Amino acid sequence: MKVAVIGTGYVGLTTAVSLAMNGHQVIGIDLVEAKIVKLRQGISPIYEPGLEEALKQVLENGTLAFSTKLQEAADADVFFVCVGTPEAADGTADLRYLYSAVAAIEQMHQASPKRRVVVVKSTVPVGTGDKVAELLSGCRELSVASNPEFLREGSALYDALAPSRIVIGAGEPETREVMEELYKGVDAPRVVTTRANAELIKYASNAFLATRISFMNELARLSAALGTDIVTIAHGMGLDSRIGPEFLRAGVGYGGSCFPKDTIALLQLAAQNGISLGILEQVRKVNATQPVWFLQQLQPFVPDCRGKRIAVLGLAFKPDTDDIREAPSLAVLQALEEKGAAVFAYDPIATDAVRQKFPNVTYTKTAEEAVQGAHAALLITEWKECVQLDWEQVYQKMAQPVLLDGRNAWPAKIVKEAGFRYVGVGKS
Repeated sequence: MKVAVIGTGYVGLTTAVSLAMNGHQVIGIDLVEAKIVKLRQGISPIYEPGLEEALKQVLENGTLAFSTKLQEAADADVFFVCVGTPEAADGTADLRYLYSAVAAIEQMHQASPKRRVVVVKSTVPVGTGDKVAELLSGCRELSVASNPEFLREGSALYDALAPSRIVIGAGEPETREVMEELYKGVDAPRVVTTRANAELIKYASNAFLATRISFMNELARLSAALGTDIVTIAHGMGLDSRIGPEFLRAGVGYGGSCFPKDTIALLQLAAQNGISLGILEQVRKVNATQPVWFLQQLQPFVPDCRGKRIAVLGLAFKPDTDDIREAPSLAVLQALEEKGAAVFAYDPIATDAVRQKFPNVTYTKTAEEAVQGAHAALLITEWKECVQLDWEQVYQKMAQPVLLDGRNAWPAKIVKEAGFRYVGVGKS
């Protein structure tokens, strides 16, 4: 099939590449000319394992092209809208870019009408797809579907090629048939439903995963007070088939482009309909205070951070991505600077983005350089470069052998035996 993907950000680029790899003829559309120039050269604007290599492959095969002009996609059968829906000042989803893309499609369609399906892949409030359908109701042979994405940063290309499920929200049988044809050959469970149901599936999924994380973080605080081990507790919980092991890891909190934005958007949607989501409100409260609680564990070892050198290892919100949106590291850096600490930070990918926000932090080229002379080292993101360290060497380098493990990823037994004072999140 001929497919156009509007928006070449994280979701759009991954969608375009995966569809091209599955044999469709795809064109990616973006208004930023500099980005399109790089994409044509096979240069990805985002860091995602395997994505740039796959991008170069489909460009070479001729199944993917890029343009700044929507008119060059006029012969496409399916138009994916993958533009950003950032959090507005009031917490609702900002849909300006979405409606701008829809208006552009409408104008193009009226100039050259043919059978087309507009697919909203951006994460949008419930009812948005129906509103888009209403806006396009005057366009003959143009229908609307909702097809939310379920991509994990760090494994997005894999998730696009081997999805956990494909959710198709569409009213007309013909539209559903087009979507089924588009995903023909992709082995994944299908959920074929209404546009509104599809939209809420996306929000509910992210909200529930965020809830699991915050529940474990809150339980970790209790575990720290009781002297129990949250890692063992999570393992025991996860063996229950009704619970499962995923998203039970305690840490310094969730971040990224989805969970923070989508949870507040769902709360706003509920409030607009007179519904209170008390559990979700607590989820966000726990997540906002988790970095603060984590830093309080430093107090017994470094009572006064003023002038003390503190190493922060890992800045991206999770490994294998350069995304720092709502990253817990930002709250940690802010608090350490307010305490007057001399902060030395390391991340293999995300340094440049964080430097723009915290220019007074000293950024190092290696984790070992960051811990040199440090009075404490904090693990915030479990990059392998930050986890797999020569502990004898680290011990010799540090001014004070104190480790705060914000991801429970360091080998607690080994570092304690090496002489470190080690504190995890909710670990005995």
